[in-house]
Amino acid sequence: MIADRVRMDAYERALRHSIKPGMVVLDIGTGTGILAMLACQFGARRVYAIEPSDSIQVARDLAVANGYADRIEFIQGLSTAITLPERADVIVSDLRGVLPFFEHHIPSVIDARRRFLAAGGVLIPRKDTCWAVVVEAPKMHREYTAPWDDNGFGLDMHAARQLVTNMWRRAQMGPDDVFAVPHCWATLDYASVESPDVSAEMTWTPARAGTAHGLCVWFDAMLGDGISVTNAPGGPETIYGNAFFPWSSPASLAVGDTVSVVLRADLIADEYVWRWTTRVMDQGHPDRIKDSFDQSTFHGAPLSPARLRKRAAGYTSTLNEDGQIDALVLDLMGCHTPLREIARQVSGRFPTRFPRWQDALPRAGDLSEKYGL
Repeated sequence: MIADRVRMDAYERALRHSIKPGMVVLDIGTGTGILAMLACQFGARRVYAIEPSDSIQVARDLAVANGYADRIEFIQGLSTAITLPERADVIVSDLRGVLPFFEHHIPSVIDARRRFLAAGGVLIPRKDTCWAVVVEAPKMHREYTAPWDDNGFGLDMHAARQLVTNMWRRAQMGPDDVFAVPHCWATLDYASVESPDVSAEMTWTPARAGTAHGLCVWFDAMLGDGISVTNAPGGPETIYGNAFFPWSSPASLAVGDTVSVVLRADLIADEYVWRWTTRVMDQGHPDRIKDSFDQSTFHGAPLSPARLRKRAAGYTSTLNEDGQIDALVLDLMGCHTPLREIARQVSGRFPTRFPRWQDALPRAGDLSEKYGL
């Protein structure tokens, strides 16, 4: 991400434009700390740099090497689980994936805006606008379907084909791939957004005849006044790429046809469930449907009946051996038992799994890292 000069130049300009000497800055998802150090360059008095992964140690080392260790406070964890001693004048983040609808990006920004942003403070980015368009992408669609349509062994692989066509992937589309004028699908104004979910219907009339294979979706990010970055087809190549949502089958389009798509993204637990419902209408007549597809990433997950049964509300579960081991470790952690003694007790109770107490120590350490304070 640091090597992506399109991204980095835009964020550098937004920080330079927003930060005044003496300000407090919050950097969510600091990674190796480059935005936090740039904030110091531009005069920040204090930077709180939050990062859940162990890359935060690299950021600490880099801050020392560049003389900013006294002004940056590094906090390992999730921003939603920490508190700060003061509010920030500027909050900067880049928690997107290919699209802004990625894991807990939006809830994290909403939480930071409410709990950490000072009155009159600045959010970077300010806004993400998501666009979509029908595209011609035969090579990419074949990558999804060819192994299952013609496997060379005369086997029916349709069940696997159905799975892969219900998943979207990162792509790099060009301007010649589009069939129509792009439509705005969603706008995320981070100063006011309240929900991580979005759903909207879009309609296109193809500008040319041909065969379409799905949707391309991307975002335009406004980082500050006159400062933006985009992963639009035909734009400068970025680390983000753009998103390709395949159709179940290619669709033949004629000039005058109408393509209607309802695209929906819902955050369920830690991941987004996507749904794209497509209708291709002959010359725009709603009663003359040429093609119809109803797809969802929910149908792209190969869940077995046994796994689904264990998630049912009425299912009564019992602990397997791994569960019993973890329960013992957590129970002893709750009694403030040192890890060495926890490992000894685990080895004593499960000698076949852990012949020596040292064999149980990594298991106890993993749970300590995950749940310990």
